[in-house]
Amino acid sequence: MKLRIVIAEDNSFLAKSVIEKLSFFSNLDYKFKGKNGAELIGKLEENHNIDVVLMDIQMPEMNGIKATEIIKNKYPQIKIIMLTVFDDDENIFNAIKAGANGYLLKEIDAENLNKSILEVVSGGAPMTPSIALKTLKLLRNPLSITNSKELEEIKLTNRETDILEQLSKGLNYNAIAENLFISPSTVRKHIENTYKKLQVHNKIEAISKARKHNLI
Repeated sequence: MKLRIVIAEDNSFLAKSVIEKLSFFSNLDYKFKGKNGAELIGKLEENHNIDVVLMDIQMPEMNGIKATEIIKNKYPQIKIIMLTVFDDDENIFNAIKAGANGYLLKEIDAENLNKSILEVVSGGAPMTPSIALKTLKLLRNPLSITNSKELEEIKLTNRETDILEQLSKGLNYNAIAENLFISPSTVRKHIENTYKKLQVHNKIEAISKARKHNLI
């Protein structure tokens, strides 16, 4: 059975190049394209009997991340692969959050594009290796995601993190001071700075917010 593929791409030259790559394979059936997210969604309303969307990110009117979110809510069975020139952390994170099933760079060759489409249809999550590496990095360190201003502002020093961790274990200032070979007043100073950075007023709030943001 042929897989039905549609494309969202505002650059007609790039769209042509993708359609050409698809045409090499008898198992793929290219159906239609939208020049932005909104147009593609309009066309899907007429025909959503589609297996895979190849989705650009930066498009006028409605970008690929917003379109992915809408399509995934409406037609969860359709697989969406981001096909983009952008591999920055924020786009990767937002695309995955929106429900993208895969993330490839546009320079991908026809053979690998076909493989990735087959992979996504059988439940996989195809990713260009450089994207996969960045995704792992994002999972290990959510604080490197720059799209949230709140996260950007919370940058604790190693010492502040150490103290907060000990505080979360129920240790008092004197015990922490002893463990870290510093004076209780230094501990207090670090804790004040931490509260200021986290915009909290007490130990419970500080620990809960730090955990929420994976700081401890």
